[in-house]
This record gives sequence, C-alpha cells and structure tokens, in this order.
Amino acid sequence: MSIIVWIIIGGLAGWIANMIMKTDGSLVKNIVTGIVGALIGGFVMSFFGAAGFTGFNLWSFLVALIGSIILIAVINLLTGKRA
Repeated sequence: MSIIVWIIIGGLAGWIANMIMKTDGSLVKNIVTGIVGALIGGFVMSFFGAAGFTGFNLWSFLVALIGSIILIAVINLLTGKRA
C-alpha cells in the first residue's frame, strides 16, 4: 500500500511543482520528481525539526511539493534554464 501512496502523492506533487515552476513533463517525470521531492522535503523538514513524509495526508503532500520545487529549482540552476 505504501508504494501506491508514494506514486499518487509523488505524481500530484510533481505535477503541481512543474506547473508552479513552469516546466513540462510526462507522467513518469512528474512521479519521479514528486518521489525524489518527497525525500528531499523530508530531509529539509527534519533539518528544521518537523516531521517528514508521514503517509497519505496533506502534510506529506506539502512536504513532497516543497521538495519537488527545490529539486526543479536546483536542476534549473545547474542546467541554466529559467522559468
């Protein structure tokens, strides 16, 4: 069940992060961006003392979204792309 939650939240977070950062991507790219973003967001939140990815809830979605935005921003910075 947890892998399905990661895919659903990852896909939604990646899709919204791509819309916010004005990038394009396929369904697979959105899912991968969201899952990696959830890992990054969990690390960032634990750095600040907050809980990371906790399951199928709004907090986990926000953590994944924040991490996805950070991931896309870093990739854009490294590749020289602008939003």
